[in-house]
Amino acid sequence: MLVQPHLFIPGPTNIPEPVRMAMNLPMEDMRSPEFPKFTLPLFEDLKKVFKMKDGRVFVFPSSGTGAWESAIENTLAPGDKVLMSSFGQFSLLWVDMATRLGLEVIHCEEEWGTGVPLEKYAEILAKDTAREIKAVFATHNETATGVSSDIAGVRKALDAANHPALLMVDGVSSVASLDMQMGAWGVDCCVSGSQKGLMLPTGLGILAVSQKALDANKAQQPRMSRCYFSFEDMIKTNDLGFFPYTPATQLLRGLRASLDMIFDEGLENIFARHTRMATAVRKAVDAWGLKLCAKEPKWHSDTVSAIMVPEGIDANNVLKTAYYRYNTSLGTGLNKVAGKVFRIGHLGALDEGMIGGVLFNVEMALLDCGVNIKAGSGTGAAAEYFRSTATKSATSRENSGLKAA
Repeated sequence: MLVQPHLFIPGPTNIPEPVRMAMNLPMEDMRSPEFPKFTLPLFEDLKKVFKMKDGRVFVFPSSGTGAWESAIENTLAPGDKVLMSSFGQFSLLWVDMATRLGLEVIHCEEEWGTGVPLEKYAEILAKDTAREIKAVFATHNETATGVSSDIAGVRKALDAANHPALLMVDGVSSVASLDMQMGAWGVDCCVSGSQKGLMLPTGLGILAVSQKALDANKAQQPRMSRCYFSFEDMIKTNDLGFFPYTPATQLLRGLRASLDMIFDEGLENIFARHTRMATAVRKAVDAWGLKLCAKEPKWHSDTVSAIMVPEGIDANNVLKTAYYRYNTSLGTGLNKVAGKVFRIGHLGALDEGMIGGVLFNVEMALLDCGVNIKAGSGTGAAAEYFRSTATKSATSRENSGLKAA
């Protein structure tokens, strides 16, 4: 019997049917005179998701890593000093990229399970009276460890030091799921990707850029080498509604459908839904007697939970058991936490029933692997939380349905 696999990795996420169907169309002419009627509003609507005050959004046929590279290559010069921190696999990879591209990195290595070290950032920026630091990098949501960081707090540290450095943010697993206020927080480059909160297949690297970053691009001396990820090439053609190379037209059509769904639900409602789904997962983890990789509640991510397995249990066995016995894909532990954690992705298109389903399957996998939990404890805790926090609108719909019946 063929059953839809249960996908609960933190990206790529589940694709809603309207988005999938929007991509199910014949190839089209990406240089037709009609194409800008589609692309120009798309660029503007993407800006709403980032809550930008100015600037523009670039859409590259790439993963989020390509957008990382574009942000660096177009705004910084070889040898520039930058402030970065690592506390998980993806923040670490960003540090590695910056180093390989020739930047001088002031690297704050933090404990995995924590996030951006605001106090250290504030101290380093205050001491930089010569203004040698040209950019400050922060990972909004570290997918490997299930940690979210305070980007508004990074802006406060910059403002307290009256520091002009650019603020670069990795929002790959946060944008369209967690609140991203580029304008209010003074974010200059925010990186995202299509396969997370935007509910699309992998393939679009999305980079939102402030006017300050665009000005830095124009003033950049010496210029860092670039070609494919050039701002200049994109601006020249995007202004006309086109791209400097063949765009991923089907993904762009899916993006249009995704944005329509996002605006229909409302960004604030989406953020609240993600918090609610994540809280239910955390309730289950508590009921199992397990712990999150995130060291404190202030670090808890609303898009992914990295769950520690007990001593003597291999998380990889939990992953394999869930996959082969219960048709469920969970996120693996990476680098320092390999074999120590499994991850439940709870972002994008999901609801209470989907969360209940993955918790049910995780419980069985944990029990099969010898983890001492009580069957039904986690799912029960999540169910009680969902019932006690049911929204008025949901209750109203239920009452209407009962009366109609």
